[in-house]
Amino acid sequence: MPSKLASLGHSEAASQQPTAQGCLRPEGSMLKGLLPNSDEEPVPCLGSPAAGNHRGPERSPELPLDTPEQVSKEDPQAQARPFTPKPPPPRPRLERALSLDEKGWRKRRFRTSREDLTVRNGASPSGGSLQDETPGTPARSGSPPCLSASLQEIPTARRAPGSGGPSSWGNCLSGMISTSLDLLHREGASAGSAPRLASLLSPRPLPAMGRNVASEGLRTANKVDPDHADYKLRLQARLFRAHSSLGPGRPPSPLACDDCSLHSSRSTFSLLAPIRAKDVRSRSYLEGSLLASGALMGADELARYFPDRNVALFVATWNMQGQKELPPNLDELLLPAEADLAQDLYVVGVQEGCSDRREWETRLQETLGPHYVMLYSAAHGALYMSVLIRRDLIWFCSEVESSTVTTRIVSQIKTKGALGVSFTFFGTSLLFITSHFTSGDGKVGERLVDYSKTVQGLALPKNVPDTSPYRSDAADVTTRFDEVFWFGDFNFRLSGGRAAVEAILKQDLGSSMQALLEHDQLTREMQRGSIFKGFREPDIHFLPSYKFDVGKDSYDTTSKQRTPSYTDRVLFRSRHKDDICPVKYSSCPGIRTSDHRPVYGLFRVKVRPGRDNIPLAAGKFDRELYLLGIKRRISREIQRQQALKSQHASAICTVS
Repeated sequence: MPSKLASLGHSEAASQQPTAQGCLRPEGSMLKGLLPNSDEEPVPCLGSPAAGNHRGPERSPELPLDTPEQVSKEDPQAQARPFTPKPPPPRPRLERALSLDEKGWRKRRFRTSREDLTVRNGASPSGGSLQDETPGTPARSGSPPCLSASLQEIPTARRAPGSGGPSSWGNCLSGMISTSLDLLHREGASAGSAPRLASLLSPRPLPAMGRNVASEGLRTANKVDPDHADYKLRLQARLFRAHSSLGPGRPPSPLACDDCSLHSSRSTFSLLAPIRAKDVRSRSYLEGSLLASGALMGADELARYFPDRNVALFVATWNMQGQKELPPNLDELLLPAEADLAQDLYVVGVQEGCSDRREWETRLQETLGPHYVMLYSAAHGALYMSVLIRRDLIWFCSEVESSTVTTRIVSQIKTKGALGVSFTFFGTSLLFITSHFTSGDGKVGERLVDYSKTVQGLALPKNVPDTSPYRSDAADVTTRFDEVFWFGDFNFRLSGGRAAVEAILKQDLGSSMQALLEHDQLTREMQRGSIFKGFREPDIHFLPSYKFDVGKDSYDTTSKQRTPSYTDRVLFRSRHKDDICPVKYSSCPGIRTSDHRPVYGLFRVKVRPGRDNIPLAAGKFDRELYLLGIKRRISREIQRQQALKSQHASAICTVS
């Protein structure tokens, strides 16, 4: 906005020359009218025409539009001649001037990296700020009490020496009104050194003024008043999080940037790793390989999420016996008390599942909460498998593939068979198989046939490449993956009869466990090498999971008197030694809705970095199920609070 205010001379003699009325008129006297909400009125000079034209606080003070021509040093009479400011224009013109903020920013010059470093080292010439003092506090010595310390340190902008032109003091005043005092600091620093405003003012003390100034024009870059509208926004810009990875970012607004340097501005709230523009311009052709630092499946990304390269895995199997009724709470299954932390990946296999599969999956999502998403779910008749993963990790999974095998002669009845689900997590391929083998105490041979059909019939992987094809066997699906977990109702029994097994169960569990496993058919066949070649099982320290009376802790009391057995098992196999570490292997005796007890295992699985040349899941998950689980959690919490409220209300009694 062009200003009609002529610039005053910067010479010390001209600025401090006494006027004809006998009082000093410093340059800063015009600034007195720029301080709104001031409790003190400016003291006029004796005989000055401006003394009678002083307006009350109901009108906003403004700059005079007309000033005398620039005085010359050779004419002392001209220097002593005072000028008479005209009345200020009406208020709408001031509002228009305040709205023209963009012109000042177009003229603004960003500091160079060297100037920015100088400011950060404490060498900034404009480091003053308004002090947090109460109104009416007297000013400190050496400066006029009516001006704050930041105003005394404002450098005046002049033209380059030898140019002979007038100074840009009028432009500075205009910029102070239209933008903020921070603009004056920048223009003064860019134009060169200049005498401070305090040296141009008269040493005669002026009446003190309160420092609770709320004007936007007097607000400095180093002080934010709590009563200002943008106090919270500007205060957040000063916060610093030491544990966050700070990345370069463009400031949202020039007014929100304190130092006005694009080189030094950083996003103080971003948890993302910084990405340098130099790295993006390099366009490495190794992107996506193990050697690239920016690969999605690479070592750097793996180290960010898993510094020890171990992922926590939960695997569970449960024969539901086709019961429609689900347990009221699944915390004992998915969140056992022995585990202090929740796992990263949950895989649950079900045999003879309930008729409402969607309800079962909703209960899983509801129990684990919004931190987990359903990565994949599949079914084969009454066989269900659900894979839930932490939502932060869905970007590092390949496409999920599945395959099924039916082991019964009548394939339409899909109660016996196998269901396999596979995917690659970072650079480690995972295979999960849940099976339901042939039942019967003496049908060990049929169960061995079911195993052979499964390892030969599961057609996995399909599109996702094998991580180690030279170790794979076309006749065995378990050799085509790095880590394999096989769990389900294998129906292997404890031989020797029920009486012998019950006699062992009456003994101490710690000493009788080995005696029970000596009667286990599966342990015997694995030692012979006829089934589950290369697989291992964690140590068993729980009671047989089959067969219970529904709703009770007693074993089968019907006429069949079935022998208690370890039919439900979790086995694992790895291409690399010690890649899978069992942490916990147990059952859930509190879930009694079926004749089987759920069996689960907690594992630590080593994960290796991979390549980005595999088909990715691209963050796909069951969003509808995710929202349904959250709604269930909210409704249950509301019901719980209402029940507590009603319980407290019923507990209140009155004494008559």
